[in-house]
Amino acid sequence: MAGKSGKPAFETFQLFSSAFDDNPQFRLGILDSSETHLPPPPPPPPCVEVLFTESVSSSVRYTVERVNLNGLTLLKGRVNTQDVFAFSNSDLVPGQYEGGLKLWEGSLDLVKALRSEVQNGRLSFTGKRVLEIGCGHGFPGILACLEGAAVVHFQDFNAEVLRCLTIPNVNANLSEKSSSLATNATEVRCFAGDWSEIHQLLPHACDNEKDQTCMTGQSTAGYDIILMAETVYSISALPTLYELIKKTMSRPHGVMYMAAKKHYFGVGGGSRRFLSVVEKDGIMVASLVAEVTDGSSNVREVWKFSFK
Repeated sequence: MAGKSGKPAFETFQLFSSAFDDNPQFRLGILDSSETHLPPPPPPPPCVEVLFTESVSSSVRYTVERVNLNGLTLLKGRVNTQDVFAFSNSDLVPGQYEGGLKLWEGSLDLVKALRSEVQNGRLSFTGKRVLEIGCGHGFPGILACLEGAAVVHFQDFNAEVLRCLTIPNVNANLSEKSSSLATNATEVRCFAGDWSEIHQLLPHACDNEKDQTCMTGQSTAGYDIILMAETVYSISALPTLYELIKKTMSRPHGVMYMAAKKHYFGVGGGSRRFLSVVEKDGIMVASLVAEVTDGSSNVREVWKFSFK
């Protein structure tokens, strides 16, 4: 949609800086802090399940590249933002697109940290229910599939991201590992929607207001493992995100792994701001799993959360 000037009627902005910006494998964006007066975002889209059988428009071209992560090779799809959303050159469009088509550094950090946790016997995906929040490319959830999870559910704000990128990535990687969806035992499903509402659609979410057994750990609802990367950049969204985690994480033994930058300069969020939200509530404990200081961006971290 364009205004009278011929320029887009919506405003876009770039998020995050990285030395990988010129590397097409990562396509990381740059924060433009000059955008300080963005208009209020429109209402969020309705929550929907995106089926693996849904077809992708022939105008969306999906290409595949290989990404090596310390010995694990995953297939990374690439699609053009212009083809999918009819706008380009933006990492975020508030209320319309939350950056799911880009491969963020935190997703790679999280996969590496999870593999280390599995190899060292501190984590097992076998037979577990897993939810990846803000999945985008879905690498952490794909790893869970490859490691024998019973259930892996992917959530993203945009149905288009799931349809055009996440699902093709899941299919490509599971097929590559001779574990196609037709034969793989993992139940894989995708759900699109805003964090404030998506728990109503997620099959294993636990609505504490309706099910008091959730608070006592007597309920069988919830996901055993929650995964998320680069989701804590917006200060205003942190309380909603944390509430979603509490409604979806199994009690008392569920765990959540989060990869994020320590600080997102210009937007105020970061792993430490999220930690302050969690600590203030007082029902979870957090431990630092990994710290990445490779010079490509500000300090990045991977944290593990569990109920006290």
